Amino acid sequence: MAKPDYHIFVCVQSRPEGHPRGSCGAKSTGALFDAFSQALIQRNLLGRVALTGTACLGPCQAGANVLIYPGAVMYSWVEPQEAAEIIEQHILSGELITDRLTPAELW
Repeated sequence: MAKPDYHIFVCVQSRPEGHPRGSCGAKSTGALFDAFSQALIQRNLLGRVALTGTACLGPCQAGANVLIYPGAVMYSWVEPQEAAEIIEQHILSGELITDRLTPAELW
């Protein structure tokens, strides 16, 4: 595999129901991961963009969380239908999606 230009980390951490921190896994992260995967395939970006499911990224109360490198940009409260927009706007156009950026007080 060639060195990717971008790396997208999707938190898929699951904790038991009622856990005080909650978890992204309880917020449709399986569907979110699949949506990112499909968006990358449809745009022929496999190899240029790496996609990884990861454990806790930190701001569990703001999940589902997505972290993109380079730049260490974290998006929170991400829904599966927003994956394509993140690919189009952030990865392909280089523009941040400001209404989904994780607030500084959380991360």
